[in-house]
Amino acid sequence: MSGVIASSAREQNNLAGTLLMAGAIFVFSLNDTLGKWLAASYSAPQIMLFRSIAAAVLLMPVVWRMGWRSFVNVERPWLQGLRVVMAAGETTLFYWAVRKLPLADAMTYYLAGPIYVTLMAAALLGEKVGWRRWLAVLVGFAGVIIALGPSASSFGAPALIALFGSIVYSVYLVVTRVLRRTHDTVMAAWQVVGGLILGVVGAPFAWTTPSSWLEGGLLAALGVGALIATIGVNRSLALAPASVVVPYQYTMIVWGVIFGFFVFGNVPSMQTIVGAVIIVGAGLFIFFREQKVGVPADAEVPPDR
Repeated sequence: MSGVIASSAREQNNLAGTLLMAGAIFVFSLNDTLGKWLAASYSAPQIMLFRSIAAAVLLMPVVWRMGWRSFVNVERPWLQGLRVVMAAGETTLFYWAVRKLPLADAMTYYLAGPIYVTLMAAALLGEKVGWRRWLAVLVGFAGVIIALGPSASSFGAPALIALFGSIVYSVYLVVTRVLRRTHDTVMAAWQVVGGLILGVVGAPFAWTTPSSWLEGGLLAALGVGALIATIGVNRSLALAPASVVVPYQYTMIVWGVIFGFFVFGNVPSMQTIVGAVIIVGAGLFIFFREQKVGVPADAEVPPDR
């Protein structure tokens, strides 16, 4: 009887975790869509400034309750600082790229992050990578090249910015893996601080005064959305095994295509679709292979946008 109850509870947790992950990815995708729409009128640093202020206001009660020492006395401060820089950098590069790039294209490049992580983890962390995962990495790189397109015109500035942003995002994931014992709230708070600093420094050079309170509120909503989605992902991973919920992160590309079409009228090219399918397939293979060999799943954290 106890075994049946435990099995039922596990199934309920798996269902709740799956719904939370799927919902969080939807919110992340909605945030990216809003970010692209706002990026047409506002600079990336200004977007970072508004969203970071909103996120900081929401986090203040939590920081107060935990005590400031929890946020100052952290392990490996220089790595924490690097993570903050990488997080702010990849988000800014994303907003910069989607000013011109279709949403699905930008998401496709960022979905290759876990593939780069496998390469970086082997080179920087000394993790053992078998031939199967190396083959998946090569296949994933092929998917990136296909998504970029074989013609010289495809290698324009927006695509290259998104590609570079995905590499920065991969460094962020690797550092997050190393610092996985740090409390989630502490890491989230420092990310907000990093985005706030970047916004304060960069926004004055390309400032556009919001035309209405609505637009100012939408800029702030980016920070609220990012926090809600991040909490959803963390709670999802607490309720259910990573092997159950993490694959749902790849629904981001589906939402990217849907929102890109209905909001911006973007129709993804066949090469983008093929490249995305290859990247997702390679990423899923790497993830499930890492689960089998016992590599931490922390690297599969969606971008905090």
